[in-house]
Amino acid sequence: MPQATQPIDVKPTHQPKMPPPFWKWTTYLLLMPLIALATTFFGTISLIAGLWDKSGRQQHWIARQWARLLLKIALSPVEVVNGERLKGLGCAVYASNHLSYYDTPVLFAKLPFQYRIMAKAPLWKIPFIGWYLNRSGQVPIDQSSARAGVASLARGVKTLDAGLPLVIFPEGGRAATGELQSMLAGAAWMAIKAQVPLVPLTLVGTYELLPIHVYALHPRPLKLIVGEPISTAGLTTKDAETLTAQMRQVIFDTFVAEHR
Repeated sequence: MPQATQPIDVKPTHQPKMPPPFWKWTTYLLLMPLIALATTFFGTISLIAGLWDKSGRQQHWIARQWARLLLKIALSPVEVVNGERLKGLGCAVYASNHLSYYDTPVLFAKLPFQYRIMAKAPLWKIPFIGWYLNRSGQVPIDQSSARAGVASLARGVKTLDAGLPLVIFPEGGRAATGELQSMLAGAAWMAIKAQVPLVPLTLVGTYELLPIHVYALHPRPLKLIVGEPISTAGLTTKDAETLTAQMRQVIFDTFVAEHR
């Protein structure tokens, strides 16, 4: 299985400001219950739609409505920068940095096409979340062994060959301090195998909105910045590490520029 690229030392460029006590309790008593209710409601609707929606289109539309509502609850508008790069691109692998639980709602709300996500296999065991992931045809990443990992990447390539874009967080988990972590080469490997572009996505502000292990929202404007698609034409899987480093550098430079 493709390994991680060498990490680049990144010093914290910012620290999230914790919300005042009043807002923290507003989150606990109002916003988080609303998020839970919205997730349960839309998850149930999606499961029902999954009984007949074999293409996943309706379930994806439902997920977009869920994501938009969560952003409204968080009082956090999203600006898409360089969104024109998404037009006419067709099937591709979209690789994003991972800062917060709110990354997924931002991507569902703002990427204007149906796609599949690749996520850790244990999520499939969580009620509602796992049921949705299974019924809507998302792709699990099984990291229990090297063989299972390769099989997961092969499923991703099969999805791309069927014409469905993939969205993946190559860091493998949320950033604990808001810094960009090292990245696994799986996204690049799949893009090369399927001979589709690799598109770097940079999320800005979601860490400050909801950092890891913090359960109080701090509303703020968010950004989704679309990088220039990177062609994989003529590359082989031996180039996956180099391609991953190139993609990571784009995300790193974009993220740092936003925090200067």
